[in-house]
Amino acid sequence: MKALVTRLDSFGDVLLAGPAVRAVAARADRVTLLCGPRGAPAARLLPGVHDVLVWDAPWVGLTPPPVGRGEIEQLIDMIDADTALILTSFHQSPLPTALLLRLAGVAHMAADSEDYPGSLLDVRHHRAPRAHEAEAALHLAEAAGFPPADDGRLRVLPPPCTTRLTGPGPYVVVHPGAAVPARTWSPGRAAEAVRELAAAGHRVVVTGGSGERGLTADVAGQHALDLAGRTDATELAGVLAGAAAVVTGNTGPAHLAAAVGTPVVSLFAPVVPAERWRPYGVPYVLLGDQDAPCAGTRARTCPVPGHPCLDTVTAHDVVAAVDKIVGET
Repeated sequence: MKALVTRLDSFGDVLLAGPAVRAVAARADRVTLLCGPRGAPAARLLPGVHDVLVWDAPWVGLTPPPVGRGEIEQLIDMIDADTALILTSFHQSPLPTALLLRLAGVAHMAADSEDYPGSLLDVRHHRAPRAHEAEAALHLAEAAGFPPADDGRLRVLPPPCTTRLTGPGPYVVVHPGAAVPARTWSPGRAAEAVRELAAAGHRVVVTGGSGERGLTADVAGQHALDLAGRTDATELAGVLAGAAAVVTGNTGPAHLAAAVGTPVVSLFAPVVPAERWRPYGVPYVLLGDQDAPCAGTRARTCPVPGHPCLDTVTAHDVVAAVDKIVGET
């Protein structure tokens, strides 16, 4: 049986699909993961994936491409699967993807769908209203005939040793950036937290992408090692795996930390529900006002002056959370 799993969103979304992918891989001869460009680096980290097919869907992402008939026809020609599991967030419809997969000849498809699917789905599943995204994907896989293959935690392929980057000895990672501005702590607060963590005796490593070097330089200052732009996804997994704790917002590295078993101090803006997107399967401390006026808005830019959901969190709060979670683990 050739199986296709689709998750067309971001890096963190693809990591959260990992337990469902492993469930499918336990029953299928070959698993292809269809994902978007931002999710592709995560797809290549997942156990159970044989092939990664990358396509930028015009109904997904922060800057979706225009609809192009040629691109769609090319995708249809590339798909070779008997069965498909279409994974989406709770607010998304799987039906555009299902239509393309039907045109590609996929015989059996399952998805969570509140919309009437007509002949597009063979298994129309309804997710539990408060389920975490990782759990919702697993529930759908089971409904499609793929029961859990293991404990259902997030996992990636074993990361490399990254001591050459971090240096020896224990450290705490601070990852200040996020693709969505509403989910980021202010740079000044993050820099203050780095200073306070260092003063409390923690060695601090700051991580970020190549486009975040200005941010990470300001946050790291003279108190932390700045690794922005120096790690790909695999190396970042290694850096996070070596950390005693990771301090970050609701962004991909939070889920990557969970996938390598590292505790997370989560600066969580409630623009999406924490019950669905919190760090999964590892010890975590959730910081941020979950009842702030922005709660549930899915806003990309903070709609409330002063960003109160996160900027009421102090450096002392972060140090206390790190000390608590490191002490417990």
